[in-house]
Amino acid sequence: MNFDLIVIGSGPGGYVAAIRASQLGMNVAVVERESLGGICLNWGCIPTKALLKSAQVFEYIKHAADYGITVDKASPDFDNIIKRSRGVAEGMSKGIQFLFRKNKITVIDGTAKLLRGKMVEVTAADGKKTEYSANHIMLATGARAKALPNLPIDGKKIIDYRKAMSLEKQPKKLVVVGAGAIGVEFAYFYNTIGTEVTVVEFLEQGLVPREDIEISKELTKIFKKEGINVLANTSVESVDTSGKTCKVKTKDRKTGAETIIECDVVLSAAGVTPNTENLGLEALGIETDRGIVKVDEFYRTNVPGIYAIGDIVPGPALAHVASAEGIICVEKIAGHHPQPLDYNNIPGCTYCWPEIASVGYTEQAAKDAGYEIKVGKFPFTASGKAKASGSASGFVKLIFDAKYGEFLGAHMIGANVTEMIAEVVVARKLETTGQEIIKAVHPHPTMSEAIMEAAAAAYGEVIHL
Repeated sequence: MNFDLIVIGSGPGGYVAAIRASQLGMNVAVVERESLGGICLNWGCIPTKALLKSAQVFEYIKHAADYGITVDKASPDFDNIIKRSRGVAEGMSKGIQFLFRKNKITVIDGTAKLLRGKMVEVTAADGKKTEYSANHIMLATGARAKALPNLPIDGKKIIDYRKAMSLEKQPKKLVVVGAGAIGVEFAYFYNTIGTEVTVVEFLEQGLVPREDIEISKELTKIFKKEGINVLANTSVESVDTSGKTCKVKTKDRKTGAETIIECDVVLSAAGVTPNTENLGLEALGIETDRGIVKVDEFYRTNVPGIYAIGDIVPGPALAHVASAEGIICVEKIAGHHPQPLDYNNIPGCTYCWPEIASVGYTEQAAKDAGYEIKVGKFPFTASGKAKASGSASGFVKLIFDAKYGEFLGAHMIGANVTEMIAEVVVARKLETTGQEIIKAVHPHPTMSEAIMEAAAAAYGEVIHL
């Protein structure tokens, strides 16, 4: 069978690209070896948010008295929390099936390998091999949990994020290695439902080390208040799994002091690694750099007709980035004139509680780039809506160029800030200045007023501080 486009992988990059290509009149096939929707819909973005929502609901119940409500003793049902999460994921995967049928996209089950002459060999579960041809082939194979040399994942005592959301039994004690988005989200979830949690981060900044330093400090303060043990600037030297429990040997990178932490399960959350093995890249001469596929601004590899998007190309490994890349790629293939993606205007969101959202330069990065800056910060303790909602933790921090008012960056921590960051992304896309944010009337009472107030604070015009 010949197609205009074959997409290998059906995650948020692959399935979105396939649908957009179909809208543009292409005959499209998608090769998938597991479930439609990829990691994001089945084991990542969506089911983790279901788990976190259950934790948040339980948190509300525990603090019901703060809202004037009396609730009898409540307890989490771990099995049903996991069951709900899996049900949400299954529903989303079925939704992709519907969208593929609607857009007349052919689904090919199996594992794909590139062959010369724009051919794709697909091996089905029963071992049968079938070859397909296409005018264009897009690689959207995503990534998996990174395995550290001294932290071999066995799926039982040392687990990755997939196993963390489908454990048969809730651990009494958990060590999370890595304090990025995946690590802090699971740390929040398990701590909230009663697991004793320790987070170990190699970098000195500690929690969410890629965020602005003030965000990191605020989350650390809140996590410690909630009983989570945070070890920054600390390495995991080894894990002994020979007994009934795990014994994690850690080392303080500053003092050299070593500590043994005993736990039931160790979650390895130290990032991801691209799925580019056994794809046939070497045979075709497709250029890579340490497993990452080299592409141009329209995601063309050095081999004509072969493209790559998502977690296997340079840039942040985020679902919305992969989707945007896929759309740009197929629109270029179709002869349109899409703009290359602005990687400095990509929002990042972390869904622990309180949530974290950011885009653009951190304060330090803006200074390092040579900008003279204005910084405005507005705490949610001064927000009427936050106070009324019982969610006054956190703040909004905005960064502007002092000379021209350019909106350089935004960093938020608080309730629902992942819903607020889009305003900043659009404002920066439209080259909005700080003064324009101040003069744009924000509804009252809302959490989003904090954006206007933070902008005003940067220019010495803040009202409610």
